[in-house]
Amino acid sequence: QVQLVESGGGSVQSGGSLRLSCAASGDIYESICMAWFRQAPGKEREGLAALFQRDGTTYYTDSVKDRFTISQDRDKNTVYLHMNSLKSEDTAMYYCAAESLHCRYLVNGATWYYPNFQYWGQGTQVTVSS
Repeated sequence: QVQLVESGGGSVQSGGSLRLSCAASGDIYESICMAWFRQAPGKEREGLAALFQRDGTTYYTDSVKDRFTISQDRDKNTVYLHMNSLKSEDTAMYYCAAESLHCRYLVNGATWYYPNFQYWGQGTQVTVSS
């Protein structure tokens, strides 16, 4: 079992930045893909960024790759999502997810197989005001 706890959400003005954190605990192994998703009201869940802990390979969806960066602190079993140049359309609930597979089996171009992520955090709200 893996437990995930997100933090760092909040309200920010358009153009601002936030850093989300996802602290993992439990049966943590290096062969784990950590990812960030978001879901706005009335919209489908959207994959944003993923990182394979063992080798640091990262994946991004095109809409955020120039503004968001995923990183990790392996000593703390924590993954971060650094978000810059935030826009009102970034307003959503942000979720951390994990699965014991290489990310390449969970992300295929623009397709993010979110049902295949077994572990999820409770989410943290990000609100961007214009």
